[in-house]
Amino acid sequence: MTKYIFVTGGVVSGLGKGITTASLGRLLKARGLKVAAQKLDPYINIDAGTMSPYQHGEVFVTEDGAETDLDLGHYERFIDEDLNQYSNLTTGKVYWNVLNKERRGEYLGSTVQVIPHITNEIKEFVYRVGKKTNADVVITEIGGTTGDIESQPFIEAVRQISLEIGEENSLFIHVTLVPFLQGSREHKTKPTQHSVKELQGMGITPDIIVLRCNEPLEFSIFRKISMFCNVKPDCVIENITLPDLYEAPLMLEKSGFSHIVCRMLGLNVPEPDLAEWTEMVRHIKARRFHVEIGLVGKYVELHDAYLSVSEALRHAGFFYNAYIHIHWIDSEKITEENTKEVLKGLDGILVPGGFGYRGTEGMILAAKYAREEEIPYFGICLGMQIAVIEFARNVAGIKDAGSREFDQHCPSKVIDFMPGQSSQIAKGGTLRLGAYPCVIRPETTMERCYKTTQISERHRHRYEFNNAFYDRLQQSGLTFSGFSPDGTLVETIELSKHPFYVGVQYHPEFKSRPNKPHPLFKGFVETALSHNGGGV
Repeated sequence: MTKYIFVTGGVVSGLGKGITTASLGRLLKARGLKVAAQKLDPYINIDAGTMSPYQHGEVFVTEDGAETDLDLGHYERFIDEDLNQYSNLTTGKVYWNVLNKERRGEYLGSTVQVIPHITNEIKEFVYRVGKKTNADVVITEIGGTTGDIESQPFIEAVRQISLEIGEENSLFIHVTLVPFLQGSREHKTKPTQHSVKELQGMGITPDIIVLRCNEPLEFSIFRKISMFCNVKPDCVIENITLPDLYEAPLMLEKSGFSHIVCRMLGLNVPEPDLAEWTEMVRHIKARRFHVEIGLVGKYVELHDAYLSVSEALRHAGFFYNAYIHIHWIDSEKITEENTKEVLKGLDGILVPGGFGYRGTEGMILAAKYAREEEIPYFGICLGMQIAVIEFARNVAGIKDAGSREFDQHCPSKVIDFMPGQSSQIAKGGTLRLGAYPCVIRPETTMERCYKTTQISERHRHRYEFNNAFYDRLQQSGLTFSGFSPDGTLVETIELSKHPFYVGVQYHPEFKSRPNKPHPLFKGFVETALSHNGGGV
């Protein structure tokens, strides 16, 4: 029978529940178990797709095209399992489903209520991910903080699940903050005690308490929390802030984290094989080269808006024994007068995805600078479209080149709607989402990176390259190196004579792993290392 683990958080938000969940997933997988992870988010949006990156960070896209919370990126990077549409549920989606069922008459005239209808919808979703993936263990993280009014239906639903499947098949982990008061030079347990009391008032007593802290805790702290929160002494585990988040599984396992979980769930499995992960962490700590990468975007004030991109850069850095120093450059602040000053000293320039016109002229200047100065350039989604527009204007002589997204009245829309797509439909929210195949042209930078001509990558965009400009741009020197299998959609472009100048319509960052860096990020970082003479 599938075992279910529920991870809640207390005291404050942003404690690292996602990293704790992801780390436990890695540890259990290292014991030979098939693990699935999911996130229950209390916000009323249907999904993360329409949310501002400034409010919620990046939107992580799964293979099947679900627009989800960024924590799913942590799950995939740690557990190395592709997640799906059943891995993220919001309050909005719950109510949407329930109200649609009510309109169809599926409740046979019943008065629709939070209990049982809303909680049943949540329970069905939690159970479904275990059935769909045939997982041995499902780890479910509940977003928000204990006591939030929005989280209450989710807490009630998982309480009911525990009752239905039995205590031997369910486990509750509560992640809380243990603050350190500088004035008295001591850690305080009272916030944790109150958080656990709040959770107990909802019918849930945590089996394991994970204590988030910046410094190692005294033994008395563990003893006190064990006594007042009614958990076994070895079930109080510290989660110390680390120099690198990929050390978290190893640190947690030093406290016997996965051993305790397996003991409490009755899982008779081997000790975790963490040899590869341990070697990776050792390799991370031994880095000696340095690479300066300029990330030119419009949401750089919140680094989480580009979380998967920055992590994918770091993964490639791990592979090449290099520290990746990201320069977060606001594209709105780049002008023709200051371009060289802002971008000087960079070993590579990356323009990531985004939506809307704001900041795009600065991105175009960055793409031009990279092209003319032969600095490695990597354009992702919008970054590819920017490269096409810059090339069309400044090389192919199409001075009024632009994108329909930026200006509907642009005379030369080198970036436009998908073929056959009307403006009304496009504005309705139809993005190309999820995994699509791509055929790579031989003897290109793309083929050298991937070492194959058949790939599949995840997309999240609405606009495409306008094939009406194909011949003119190709004759001017732009290489179209990747296409949809039927040849109708341009997926990738490059400048073959440039050390590394690549643009892709898709988001390769979503498939990068710390122990398996993505081929394009490897190619980009490798070229950037060469650009600075080895990076030492």
